[in-house]
Amino acid sequence: MINKELQKRILSSIILLPLALYFIMTGSFYLIFFTIICFFVSIYEWNKMVKKIEFKFLGTLFLIFSFYTFYEISIAHLWIFVLLVCVSTDIGGYVFGKLFKGPRLTKISPNKTYSGMIGGYLLCLIFLSFFMNFINHTVDIKWFIVTIIISTVSQIGDIIISYFKRLSKVKDTGKIIPGHGGLLDRIDGMIFAFPIFYLINLTGQLS
Repeated sequence: MINKELQKRILSSIILLPLALYFIMTGSFYLIFFTIICFFVSIYEWNKMVKKIEFKFLGTLFLIFSFYTFYEISIAHLWIFVLLVCVSTDIGGYVFGKLFKGPRLTKISPNKTYSGMIGGYLLCLIFLSFFMNFINHTVDIKWFIVTIIISTVSQIGDIIISYFKRLSKVKDTGKIIPGHGGLLDRIDGMIFAFPIFYLINLTGQLS
């Protein structure tokens, strides 16, 4: 029996993920509008959640840089790659963590387990094989390493936001997305993954 929280998470993902992919693929005005809305909602949630002025300031600067890197990665299939690595890592972590449980990965976030971490890696690597086939590219060690890096950064980003939620004594960053909480709860891994991928892509090794 699927619990109500999981039902909400599935329903929200079914609606939001195709919508985001459509905006990315079309590269239209709606993508820019969607990104701007996400940016301001993220800024609002962050500044509402944290109490210390230095955290507000540094977090806002980081979010500006993060969304800038999203804008700068102007190739649709690279956007999709980062987006789906983060999503598959999150789904794999959630499902494997619920199924197998086991030792906690960190005290900061009690729901993060080693089984969830492994599940996140496995699912994003499965995704990688489908993605490479989709863009008619062979899976090589370069993309394998980049996928592991992005997945790891995504999980670290999740833990960092969890740390600040715990510091602020809140369960979620907001309530805008049913079953997920706030927008930052949903994109916590992405806001860290996109800047790292942007820096990797600057080397020209992924072209």
